[in-house]
Amino acid sequence: MHNHLVVALAYDRLCTFEFGCVTELFALERPELGVPWYRFAVCASEPGPIRAAGGITLAAPYTLALLADADTIVIPGWRDADELPPAALLAALLDALRAAYARGARLCSICSGVFVLAAAGVLDGKRVTTHWRYADKLRQRYPQLQVQPDALYVDEGQVITSAGSAAGLDMLLHLVRRDHGSAVANRVAQRLVVPPHREGGQAQFVPRPVAHDESGRVAKLMDWVRAHPAEPHTLRSLAERAAMSPRTLQRQFRDATGMAPYEWLLRERVAIARELLEASSALPMARVAELAGFGSEESLRRHFRRIALTSPGAYRRKFGGDAAGQEG
Repeated sequence: MHNHLVVALAYDRLCTFEFGCVTELFALERPELGVPWYRFAVCASEPGPIRAAGGITLAAPYTLALLADADTIVIPGWRDADELPPAALLAALLDALRAAYARGARLCSICSGVFVLAAAGVLDGKRVTTHWRYADKLRQRYPQLQVQPDALYVDEGQVITSAGSAAGLDMLLHLVRRDHGSAVANRVAQRLVVPPHREGGQAQFVPRPVAHDESGRVAKLMDWVRAHPAEPHTLRSLAERAAMSPRTLQRQFRDATGMAPYEWLLRERVAIARELLEASSALPMARVAELAGFGSEESLRRHFRRIALTSPGAYRRKFGGDAAGQEG
């Protein structure tokens, strides 16, 4: 990661908040983290001074030629979901994105930025998301995409798309987690004074109000489960602890998180396993599985690979120091 170059795309009528999130995550030096941080640069998709929301004018120092050197490219929104880049610039921008994708660069979008990646054809057949207001429009315009309107962000490996505004910050922290591990991502989140981790599958918004007492019971239940991950949790035992019926708990959990209780529990256990793998290269994999609540190494590996997109052993080798001998 020492020379990893993150390039943010700037355009006329730039989305200031989304652009600011990208800058905050990748442009600031963070020597206190003890890991090689990113290089960061901004390139303009079009010539001339760039107007940004709020009356700001931005002078970007680089042109689209910089995308040829980028390891990660972030499109921080787009000025209008109904407006493609100007015809004179469209070919150059989309060709540059296609070329970056073909050589393995990581492409990311926030909110309406997904429309630019879709126009480049790099999202065909992939799961994607955007702001819930644009989901139907995206689906209709690009039926070859698998649009997931409820997700905060969707990680397809080389391409990561996120919903509106603040969900972009969740995606960017997710990138840091992928590159440097949970401990580093948590410290960055702490500096930003934001929650350390919101799963990509979490709902963008609660479709209907949750009664205050039920919301409080679900929140307390989640805190208790995080403190007792190794307990043999079932839907019935969780419902009893929350003083709800299983059906009510299912509904309230999905309203609050976008996930069923069991899927949320698995993701919490994977998060705990990540921290254990980072903290110790000597802890046996069976013990990691036990402490995280999976019960068996096989269960740990199956769910870890599905959620973290890598094996526990590979994750430990990348983030946990001397663990080359651990089985994946």
